[in-house]
Amino acid sequence: MRTQVEQIPAATILFAGDSGDGSQTIGTQMTETSAMIGNDVATLPDYPAEIKAPAGSLAGVSGFQLHFSSETIHTPGDTCDVLVAMNPAALKVNLSKLKDNGILIVNSDTFTRKNLRLAGYADSPLEDESLEKYQVIPVELTKLNRAALEDTELDLSDKDQCKNFFSLGMILWLYNRPMDYTIRWIKTKFALKRPYLIEPNILALRAGNIYCEATEQFATTYQVKPAKFSPGTYRNIAGNTSTVLGLVAAAHQSGLQLVYGSYPITPASDILHGLALYKNFGIVTMQMEDEIAAVGVAIGAAFSGSLGVTGSSGPGLALKSEAINLAMIAELPLVVCNIQRAGPSTGMPTKTEQADLLQMLYGRNGESPLPVLAAARPIDCFATVYEACRIAIKYRTPVIFLSELYIALGAEPWKIPDVADLPKIKPEFQTKVDDFEPYLRDPDTLARPWAKPGTLGLEHRIGGLEKSDITGNVSYDPENHEKMVEIRAEKVKRIANEIPPTEVFGAQEGDLLILGWGGTFGAIRTVVENRFAAGEAIGHVHLRFLNPFPSDLGDVLKRYKTVLIPELNTGHLRQLIRSEYLIDAVGLNKIQGQPFHVFELESEVDNYIHN
Repeated sequence: MRTQVEQIPAATILFAGDSGDGSQTIGTQMTETSAMIGNDVATLPDYPAEIKAPAGSLAGVSGFQLHFSSETIHTPGDTCDVLVAMNPAALKVNLSKLKDNGILIVNSDTFTRKNLRLAGYADSPLEDESLEKYQVIPVELTKLNRAALEDTELDLSDKDQCKNFFSLGMILWLYNRPMDYTIRWIKTKFALKRPYLIEPNILALRAGNIYCEATEQFATTYQVKPAKFSPGTYRNIAGNTSTVLGLVAAAHQSGLQLVYGSYPITPASDILHGLALYKNFGIVTMQMEDEIAAVGVAIGAAFSGSLGVTGSSGPGLALKSEAINLAMIAELPLVVCNIQRAGPSTGMPTKTEQADLLQMLYGRNGESPLPVLAAARPIDCFATVYEACRIAIKYRTPVIFLSELYIALGAEPWKIPDVADLPKIKPEFQTKVDDFEPYLRDPDTLARPWAKPGTLGLEHRIGGLEKSDITGNVSYDPENHEKMVEIRAEKVKRIANEIPPTEVFGAQEGDLLILGWGGTFGAIRTVVENRFAAGEAIGHVHLRFLNPFPSDLGDVLKRYKTVLIPELNTGHLRQLIRSEYLIDAVGLNKIQGQPFHVFELESEVDNYIHN
């Protein structure tokens, strides 16, 4: 029987299994292959929080969702076209994400009585009618993979570690994707430390591909044509990697040494790992004994004339808050990266959330205003953290850069910018000794001088005690304290003078404006694109600057009957907008450790559109 090839605009695939089944690895390889052949891609890795949950348990399920398309996309997809479930637990956790009549590929070898019990099944779903609305493809994957590797010298355990590539081979065949890119990656990945795994993994990949060809279980294969991108050089990039490159670019453009102090924490650790690879650019990375030491290193670097950066997630930022306040009152350039996760406390370390916004604005003692910028998607992390560095250096202030797990671990194609097009960053150190005063400010930015310690004639006192305006001497004068508080607040407010006019996508006025920040971008933009194209009076504004707000934001908000603010929290931005602009904005809130689906926003929009 000849397999029919069907042209489709897009597809969403979810790989799921035990944390040791390699779902992240093959998901990443499917992503890279799709990106290399020209598709637009968006991903959503989903890790278990437990370091080593019991095999076959619900708590140990790891997943990787990939959306690839011949058109521009903004999300990793809602429901999936294909679910690859390597065991019953993976099926139980993810079945609700598979669309009706979707393809369900299961490793039937794992549906043992023990594994079914661990997953909470009384009977095997492969033998009852619970899966009848899906196209179920049971595959003796473990058995077939072992047979394919029979002539290798691997023991049984190592052979089973290759079965993820068997399933990837099947998916590559189903979507008419080449194996070349994955084979090349396998050869590079295992060349140095485990070369004995190169041949078996390639054999497993090819075996999965040949299995589909030989068994004819699929009557149809699918083809997704390349997307149309603007000319340029592209690479597939995750949010944390994008952040790393933005920091490296800022250091290079400013001519400053970047010193990154950090303590390992999910999901920020990749920034430390990534920056450590750029020692040749003068990047210094320091893994400290705790979060307080990590921010202390960065503050010391800023004081000495380097670009000081520290990074963590919500729990770590709570520990850093006192030291961040020190950098604020000392008026030192410091970039603080908060890669948010679900809280409070340890919370859900591997799930996404936007619940740190109020902490970043108000989570310090005293009057402590700081600029806060938030990236909207993985590729936006580069420009946003670069801008955070520029502002920190120009205005002599700590700046908060917000990302979140959904953005940090997700990936999409990124057009590599020309370095010559990046905004200029000029440190402008104090060099003149005559008439030097440590708090004699720039009349435009209100930034105080940045004088390198040890420079003869520029000695000055610094620290957490309040300083006298101009001289920098320790001061307990009541009027001086009030003046300094007002100056520090005004300095942050003046950053708004550099924020570009607010960009409104869709209707410039009308029934509904959806206002967002951070990782809600993709779902919001998809909904507004669809509804605006259908003729509805709906617009979308996405904020990068959360403090200060853009100067024209209030005027934009007043052009709409309703302002809807979707957030992965209980309504932080909504609270700020209501307070600042006295607009009765409404919220759509989700606190489940998962990003918004497009259909969730679609159903909410119907309440506010008046045709």
